[in-house]
Amino acid sequence: MGHVIYTKDHEWLRIEDNLVTIGVTEFAQEQLGDVVFIELPEVGSELMAGDEAAVIESVKAAGEIAVPIDGVVTMVNETLVDQPDLLNSAPETEGWIFQLTPSEMPDIADFMDAEQYQQYIQDGE
Repeated sequence: MGHVIYTKDHEWLRIEDNLVTIGVTEFAQEQLGDVVFIELPEVGSELMAGDEAAVIESVKAAGEIAVPIDGVVTMVNETLVDQPDLLNSAPETEGWIFQLTPSEMPDIADFMDAEQYQQYIQDGE
């Protein structure tokens, strides 16, 4: 499964070898409501931490997914184009958004593990 870490923007990063898969958390999709559209990043694009990588539109709002680390997009989840609701039903598995090859591996200490993330949500951010 790789190592999963979380950001304060409610994204998860799964680190496997030198690939990082990025998606939104269960909590994030609950906040968004029913997702109707997603704009994916382009494969091959170089992103710097903080850059907008994807846009998720739901019935309630549109939210940007900012990339938490520098890297190059190596793969996007094309299935989401036809089935954006996977972001609601399986945000942390089949509903992953994109993968990137990081410029350098993220420092796990800069992120939260699952337990810390749960605490963060409970504390109301």
